[in-house]
Amino acid sequence: MSGDDGQREITVDNPWQRLRELTDARIGLGRVGGSLPTAAQLAFQMDHARARDAVHMALDTERLMPELDERFALALRLHSQAADRSEYLRRPDLGRRLSEASRQELARLPAGSCDVSICVVDGLSARAIHEQAIPFLDAALPEIERLGLSPGPVALVEQGRVAIGDPIGEALGARMSVVLIGERPGLSSPDSLGLYFTWAPRAGRRDSERNCISNIRPRGLSYANAARLLAYLMRQAQALGASGVVLKDDSEVDSRLGDGRTGNFLLPPVTGAP
Repeated sequence: MSGDDGQREITVDNPWQRLRELTDARIGLGRVGGSLPTAAQLAFQMDHARARDAVHMALDTERLMPELDERFALALRLHSQAADRSEYLRRPDLGRRLSEASRQELARLPAGSCDVSICVVDGLSARAIHEQAIPFLDAALPEIERLGLSPGPVALVEQGRVAIGDPIGEALGARMSVVLIGERPGLSSPDSLGLYFTWAPRAGRRDSERNCISNIRPRGLSYANAARLLAYLMRQAQALGASGVVLKDDSEVDSRLGDGRTGNFLLPPVTGAP
């Protein structure tokens, strides 16, 4: 009996295994005795290594800056107060504040204002920025233009946290801020892009004053759906004059969770909906 044949005979398949075609979650792995099959254990170790690599990967600014220059009138390369990746991971507070050189660069810009400040920030997954930021911007910028809003200079920020978008938006005189950031890698999603939307950005804004759109990637929330949701938040924020907990996501989405209804599946069904 070959080793492979022996492994197949003693491996107990899980009845949920067929559902793995629909999700990246670790379900239906099977077992060998009281342990995972070798293939599942090796896959776990590989995914763990990919998640670690995503956290420590350096942001490729030389690759991204030309692509941002093509899409914006002005692209800025800024840095937080965290000098390097090690300090960034140990001192989250430094990742929320701009370096002195970056603050001076913003101060040298001509005085003015813009509707939307867009920041592209490495966060905890530079890989997510490399793979998802530009495709998402290509979907979002037309949506922003259809609202009659004008983006200001885009900022590419190294060693940054979400809150670093506040002083940038404040310096640009922006009415609202959009921060694209690499999310904390999961074992099945080392490439997940997060978006944080803030009305009237200024230093000291609380997390409760932001709205988050998470898991933007081909295997998660599509670029087009994320862009439409951002446009919805922008419209509602202008009407309310606020973002965060007071701005609820009542937008309609194409729900594919089994009943074929249209609407946010977290909300009660709309009267008369099929």
